[in-house]
Amino acid sequence: MSSCLLVIDVQESFRQRPYFSTENLEPFLAAQNALIHGCEARRIPIVRIFHSDGPEQVDNPFAQVSGHVRPLDGLATFQAAAQFLKSRHSALVGTGLDVWLVRNNISRILVGGIRTEQCCETTTRHASDLGWEVDYVSAATLTFDMDMPDGGILRADDIVRRTETVLRGRFATLCTPEEALHRAREHG
Repeated sequence: MSSCLLVIDVQESFRQRPYFSTENLEPFLAAQNALIHGCEARRIPIVRIFHSDGPEQVDNPFAQVSGHVRPLDGLATFQAAAQFLKSRHSALVGTGLDVWLVRNNISRILVGGIRTEQCCETTTRHASDLGWEVDYVSAATLTFDMDMPDGGILRADDIVRRTETVLRGRFATLCTPEEALHRAREHG
């Protein structure tokens, strides 16, 4: 069984959004970078995925012309085995990632990136439904507080716990970076 790491939407675009917070940024980058370095050391392919959508205008941080669709400052530099640009929540919609995974005999995917409950969770669910085994590395995901419909604030830590709860045992195995690297090494 061959594995790969998906680094989903870890890009400067988010720093341009009003909800961006550095509260959990340092531990996220430490976990994400540990995964990247661990995969490099084990020769596990790393796939970079960027998100780009909306009007192709300089003032849209998710437009390529903005200059913000690039690696988030602080992310470890790595040589991507492949790179995909997505415009949907799932990295498997319209990108060719699924074809690349099949062609490279990938059966296990390690997931990390931004946002925990959005593109990371959606890609995890989609990959699981398509038959891939998914190791979801919560520590290597990042999200931000959200406004609730009743006017309250849903804290980022609660979003992470909710995401772990709905994914665990149904769509993914929850892993620390070390566990994910161990499982990837065990399975080729």
